[in-house]
Amino acid sequence: MRTATYFFIFLNLSLAVFEEPAVYPLPFLVTSLVEVLCLLVFFGRLTHFAKVTLRNVFWKDTKNICIMVAILLSLTDLAIYGVLRIYNVRSIRWSRIVRPIFLINFAESRQIRRAFRSIRNTLPEITYVFLLFMFSLLMFSLMALKLFGERNLQTAEGLPYFKNYLEIVFDLYVLVTTANSPDVMMPAFDFSSWYALFFIAFVIVNTYIFMSLFLAVVYNNYKKHLKVTFGGLNCD
Repeated sequence: MRTATYFFIFLNLSLAVFEEPAVYPLPFLVTSLVEVLCLLVFFGRLTHFAKVTLRNVFWKDTKNICIMVAILLSLTDLAIYGVLRIYNVRSIRWSRIVRPIFLINFAESRQIRRAFRSIRNTLPEITYVFLLFMFSLLMFSLMALKLFGERNLQTAEGLPYFKNYLEIVFDLYVLVTTANSPDVMMPAFDFSSWYALFFIAFVIVNTYIFMSLFLAVVYNNYKKHLKVTFGGLNCD
């Protein structure tokens, strides 16, 4: 039973690869039939669990409620999407975001649920570090706007360079990952090589210091909650 449950959960999550927009598109009829089959299996598993559980216990368990709501939302979204396709109305499958609920809330997923709970308990404790990082990012973006915004610089594509504050925030946020390095600084560097110091300082502060601090806080708090969770507390 556990193996079958995990198989259909995996099959249900894998539909995102084959549904529009898809990596390997399949006809809507095929993906919808597979999804209905998965939902029927989930409903059967839930019904089986209800048969062997006291009624008041079953209905007080939020995991069962979440699964039932996820099944209803998925079926409703599937029906609406199918009707809109008949009338050639373009829409999206918004119920995809509820599919991980099946992975988390089935009784067999106790370990996943404990890990998810540890992550959830860790989030409030890393808020202060995240706010400090965002403050640093916003301040560096403001400095970049003042440094480069009035220089009439252009990117390699001929677009204005660091003219819009929100675009600067996004570009510097990407720079934290070094995904756009050194391209993002080349227009400023071509104007004056001294401007490279701004980007070097940004990377040192935000990539090396803040990201290391952020990772350390996340790791320590997650490890602490994980020890509490697996230390004998009843987390179900």
